[in-house]
Amino acid sequence: MGVLEGKVVLVTGGANGIGKECALLAAREGAKVVVNDLGGGAAGGDAGSAGPAEAVAEEIRKAGGQAVSNSDSVASRQGVARMFEQAMDTYKGLHAVINPAGILRDKMFHKMTDEEWDIVIDVHLNGTYNVTHAAINHFREQEEGSFVLFTSTSGLIGNVGQANYAAAKMGIVGMSRIIAMEGVQKNVRSNVIAPFAWSRMIATIPIKDEASAKRVERMKNYMRADQVAQLAVSLASPVCKDVSGQIFVARGNEIFLMSQPRPIRGLAKIEGWTPQTIAEHCMPALKPSFHDLGATTSVFGWDPV
Repeated sequence: MGVLEGKVVLVTGGANGIGKECALLAAREGAKVVVNDLGGGAAGGDAGSAGPAEAVAEEIRKAGGQAVSNSDSVASRQGVARMFEQAMDTYKGLHAVINPAGILRDKMFHKMTDEEWDIVIDVHLNGTYNVTHAAINHFREQEEGSFVLFTSTSGLIGNVGQANYAAAKMGIVGMSRIIAMEGVQKNVRSNVIAPFAWSRMIATIPIKDEASAKRVERMKNYMRADQVAQLAVSLASPVCKDVSGQIFVARGNEIFLMSQPRPIRGLAKIEGWTPQTIAEHCMPALKPSFHDLGATTSVFGWDPV
């Protein structure tokens, strides 16, 4: 018997990459799955198609599982309401939401357009709000529910050219934390995963030099979407019933628990600070504890296991 036996799971972005692997694995682990995917391109903004989500649902059914498809956008509150209603109408329940749906519009911040900012925030941050808010009261009433949300090392650590994506992904971390805190008494859990995996979104990142080419090749060969799915499905299931409010990184066969912001060093001045004394005394004292401006690759600088 699988870890999701008898459960109903909504997987967004379920037609490709991490979402597809999550949907397939959830079904193999016994879940009835609502496979959602707009069916558009990795950059978003196109009309989409019902075909990709239905193809994954059909693959699950052919393997003996239960699945239906949905092609609404997570950025649409009416669309997300239909996903929830579809789960309830078809399977009479919903127990977990796995939400890797997303797009990229990478651009240096000084060149970024309002449209490139808005669409990424809308899909990632507002989309995460939409799918969690649609299910939260149901989860609280049944005193069971798990949200598996997706952040990124672009937000946790930083990557050049992804200010819109990083801002949205850090917003998701804060949202997940509060959902977890407010859900303790009702057995409602929320966790976030920062995944390393080759996907259509990663494929849109420009390769500008030999180092980035090697990095992309490493992701293709050693960091797969199905490895991320193992963690996502585990967190969605009752076997992780005591895990909530955490930030994980999934990288190949490695799983990391990430720190969360806490004071690391402090300085007080009895007579109070001035701008000048802050610059002369406070900042030099704190500087050894500053984080550098290195990108994700400076933190995860070794080959994945």
